[in-house]
Amino acid sequence: MAASLPRAAFSLLSLLNSTISKPSLSPFSSPTPSFFIIKPKVTNFSRFISSSMASDSKDSTSNNPGLHATPDEATKGYFLQQTMFRIKDPKASLEFYSKVLGMSLLKRLDFPEMKFSLYFMGYEDTTSAPSDPVERTAWTFSQKATLELTHNWGTESDPNFTGYHNGNSEPRGFGHIGVTVDDVYKACERFESLGVEFVKKPLDALMDESHWYSRPPSYEK
Repeated sequence: MAASLPRAAFSLLSLLNSTISKPSLSPFSSPTPSFFIIKPKVTNFSRFISSSMASDSKDSTSNNPGLHATPDEATKGYFLQQTMFRIKDPKASLEFYSKVLGMSLLKRLDFPEMKFSLYFMGYEDTTSAPSDPVERTAWTFSQKATLELTHNWGTESDPNFTGYHNGNSEPRGFGHIGVTVDDVYKACERFESLGVEFVKKPLDALMDESHWYSRPPSYEK
């Protein structure tokens, strides 16, 4: 990897329409899981990044109809807190996000009356989280870019449950989430050792460096 480029530019791992091969790790319901990889059709990534970064005019309001250059003062303090995925089996999903991707469970909330549970996952240090349940909930909602895994009770054992739409088949909608790693090649080696099945690996793709990998469990089919 070129040392002059930012780490995130090379190692953003795009979670797309896929799953993993070992049932014990799979947060999905597909009987024939496979991984899908997508990469920009760029032969020289360094030149691509340099060109893209130089094209500041593309980010201007004049070139982006509907874009407001100055956010409304009322939105000051807003930040992206969570993305919600519906999951079929919390045991499989929690193992995937914690063991494979290294996330921690920030907070679990159960709603017995409505028969569902929420699992908030992220990369925060949970040793700094408050021990009081109410305070921990408030702490969880103060973190940025978490995943909210929503489990409707019974889907994991319901033979008639067909899963959720993955967004990457028609009608297309959701695309992916991204996770940054230090070294995409070492990360892929580790995923492979954990039973992750790849459609493409870094050197197989159309670009020198790689984006990979997995269908979010919110859109099973």
